[in-house]
Amino acid sequence: MSVRTPDPEPAGDEPFGPPAGNMSNPAWLSDIELEEARRRLPMLYVEGVPVRTDGMGQVTQVGILLRATPVGEISRTIVSGRVRYGETIRDALFRHLENDLGPMAFPMLPPQPTPFTVAEYFPLPGVSAYHDDRQHAVSLAFVVPVTGTCEPRQDALEVTWLTPEEAASDALSAEMEGGRGTLVRMALASVGALR
Repeated sequence: MSVRTPDPEPAGDEPFGPPAGNMSNPAWLSDIELEEARRRLPMLYVEGVPVRTDGMGQVTQVGILLRATPVGEISRTIVSGRVRYGETIRDALFRHLENDLGPMAFPMLPPQPTPFTVAEYFPLPGVSAYHDDRQHAVSLAFVVPVTGTCEPRQDALEVTWLTPEEAASDALSAEMEGGRGTLVRMALASVGALR
């Protein structure tokens, strides 16, 4: 009995599989695979607006990240990141909250988180309120109460806690990347924190 080896895939049509350099996480794409995927389809993201609440559940503070981009630009943003293949939305949101805010942030996620909106990012400005030079992305956006200590990690430099009024200001919106100032205002409106 002979074993038939499959024919090689044509160049440029390789299946997305475990990247050669990252066998420990087969759900992660190599840089080349990611660029190819971004040229062909929208990417799925989760975004979290971290908040602190009082005893009645009213939002008292909003956590805004200060982040450095790979090219050295500094901007304000919120917790954001891709959903991995096979990962639940809740797990992806928790992972990115922990990555950006630290393991002691203690986010309070319900068993089935519900986004306050779906934001669609386009590579060309003006198509929607949201813009991302790299790709077309669809993002599920959540308001997430946190109760612990936030110590930024990865590319987040610091977390600044602002009042809802400060977080909804035009000045902050101008500092935020990709239209996320609009997203923060929508988050605050969704929990009744804008007056």
